[in-house]
Amino acid sequence: EHRVNLGDREMRKLAVRIGRSWVSIRRGASAVAVRDYLFGTGDDALDQGQMDTLDLLAQRPAWRMSELAEALRVDPSSATRAVQRLVAVGLADRTTSTDDGRVVMVAITPAGTERYDAVNARRGVLMAHMLAAFSAEERPVLADMLERFIAAVDDFVESVDHPAGAD
Repeated sequence: EHRVNLGDREMRKLAVRIGRSWVSIRRGASAVAVRDYLFGTGDDALDQGQMDTLDLLAQRPAWRMSELAEALRVDPSSATRAVQRLVAVGLADRTTSTDDGRVVMVAITPAGTERYDAVNARRGVLMAHMLAAFSAEERPVLADMLERFIAAVDDFVESVDHPAGAD
């Protein structure tokens, strides 16, 4: 574990740069354009939660709603809302489990698979363009750093007792 002192001027400048980059990734003008490119615009657009759900549905024939929520790392009601939106536009189907009538199963439809494949193709174009900005030697380092960054965020979230303002 490496200690970080944000009182150190240079370390603080680095933290601010990283923070600004994170905000730009999440909310910058480019982020909106990328989201529109990947997921569409207007009535046909998917939101990130719907696409995350579609990504998982494409991985296997059917999911229990509880397993889907866990895999998405969201509460069951959030997973239900995402699935309802996908069902409403014909990208997913909800059925009752043949083994247990109390269990709701969710599966991708052929239209959902078609949409998933189209988004995945656009993701490939985007990823190839972004990775071209890095040398062959830098790419695995970037992947390692991003994985460590995400793990650090996850570790922080697990260590926090409660969200801000929930006193």
